[in-house]
Amino acid sequence: QKSVTLAIEITTQSQEAAAKREAEIIDQEAKGRLERQRITDEAQAEKSRKQLLELQADCAIVEAIGHSSADAKAQAESNKIEAEAKIENSKRKTEALGIEAEAELTRLREARDAEIEYIEKQNKLEIDKQTEIMRLEVEKFKAMVNAVGPQTLLSMSALPREHQIQMLKSLGLKSTLITDGKTP
Repeated sequence: QKSVTLAIEITTQSQEAAAKREAEIIDQEAKGRLERQRITDEAQAEKSRKQLLELQADCAIVEAIGHSSADAKAQAESNKIEAEAKIENSKRKTEALGIEAEAELTRLREARDAEIEYIEKQNKLEIDKQTEIMRLEVEKFKAMVNAVGPQTLLSMSALPREHQIQMLKSLGLKSTLITDGKTP
């Protein structure tokens, strides 16, 4: 009986040791699987954290681009409005200069027309004056010729040159051409 008991004890111990080893192996495998799962979960969590950070960075970039785009659009609109205002201002200045130039041109035309009218009147007066002077000179000459008589003039033309000059001076003539009608 002792040997049976001993055999049972050995078998029991052997089974217990095998079960214990089996339990340890199962426990080690479970711990290994658990550790692998923990590492996998941590890797996945790190990967998710990395994706989250990338998405946050992308969002920040999009937000910054949105702000930059909005700022750029606002600046562009401001520049456009400012440029349009400058163009409109230039148009107004050009119109004002055109009006001033037209007014100056009208003033100059009126002044020129008035000056031309004045000069024409002066010229007409001078022509009338000279015509009247000529008429008076002709009348005076006719009166002198009539006073002296045609026969006297004919006699004068036959006189020597010095006498002709003295006679002309006495008649108030500076120069004249008296011919007998046959010789020039």
